[in-house]
Formats: sequence, C-alpha cells, structure tokens
Amino acid sequence: MLDAPVRRALEPTLDAAAAGLARLGFRATTLTVAGWVVGVAACVLVATSHWHLALVAWLLNRVLDGLDGPLARRTGSTDLGGFLDIVADFSIYGGFVVAAAFAEPDARVALIVLLGTYYLSGTAFLALSSVLERRGEASRADRDQLADGRSLLFVGGIAEGTETVVVYALICLMPQHLAVIAWLFAAAVAITALQRIALGIHLLRGAEHPPSTTSSSPTEEHR
Repeated sequence: MLDAPVRRALEPTLDAAAAGLARLGFRATTLTVAGWVVGVAACVLVATSHWHLALVAWLLNRVLDGLDGPLARRTGSTDLGGFLDIVADFSIYGGFVVAAAFAEPDARVALIVLLGTYYLSGTAFLALSSVLERRGEASRADRDQLADGRSLLFVGGIAEGTETVVVYALICLMPQHLAVIAWLFAAAVAITALQRIALGIHLLRGAEHPPSTTSSSPTEEHR
C-alpha cells in the first residue's frame, strides 16, 4: 500500500547513491548478494534474541535491497539479477519469521499463520505476474504501473515491502508483543492475498477465447 509513495520519495536519494556506487565499479548483483548475507545475519540475530542488532542488520538489508534496483538500471539490468533479487527477498522475509519462532516460542502459532499467508500471497503474486508476462495482455500503462521499474510485474495490496520493513522493525523493538504483531500482520497479508486473487480473476476472466472454426455450414452462415 505504501510502496509506491515511499519509492517516489526515496528515488532521488537512491539514484544519487547508485550513481556513486556505479562510479566505484559496484554491480547490482554484488549488492543483492551482500544484502542477502546481511539479511541472514539479521535472522540469526533474531533467533538468538539480539533484537537491537537484528534491527540494524534488517534495516541495512533493506537499504541494500533498495539500492540494487537503481544500480542495475545504471549498469545494466539482467533477468538473472531480477531472479536473484526476488529469491533473496522472499528467503529473508520467511527466514525472519522462522527465526522469530525460535526466539519466542509463545508466538509460534501466530508466526505459522503468518508464514501461511505469505505462501498464499506470494503464490498469487508470482503466478499472476508470470501469466501476465506470458500473455503480454497488460496494456502499456498497466505494465508501467505494475512493473514500477522492476523485473517483475508487481501486484500491490495493503501489505507490501514497506509495511514489512515497519512490522519487522516493530518486532525488533517490541519483541514482548511479537504474537500480537504477527497476528495483525497475518491478517493484513491475508487481505493482500485476497486482493491479488481478485485482481487475477478480474484480469484473466474472459481472456480465454473459444477456438475459431475454419468452416461453417450454409445454415450457420445465414443466421
């Protein structure tokens, strides 16, 4: 829900930083890998209840993730880079939840439900993105809006990347309320999954056309 305005607000700063990194010879894939390593460190810190250090690592992970896109647009984006970026994001998003379950056993049910909503929302997102790309049926305006400069068509909702950054930061700052936060965010992710499913039905319903016949009977021709 907040991704688009936040991206617009941060774009000038990220572009300036990406320009500096490009001059130093950095590649986007390097940032993606570095961000993933920092994200894994954040997950380990969460699992061992080092919450403040985990917060620092989590925010650094998000900064690196925010920079690899602008850097890729300057140095040359690739399908491999886009693939690695989405795999890195999903693995850290899920890894953080698993790590939190190790740290706070009393919140495990809420965290399992949150993982389940991630699975549903992520499946709807990736499946719809793939189908739209394959069909090529999205209009140019729709494609520009959904892609937003990224490698895949992104289908929004009330729980997107920005909300995840905020929620995970809150977990690090208030681990004693982890279960409540997880339940609330699971509800938001579930609504997002339903939004994506509804959008998929809307975009794809009626897209299948019956096969055309190569011949018809004289009666049919004069109807």
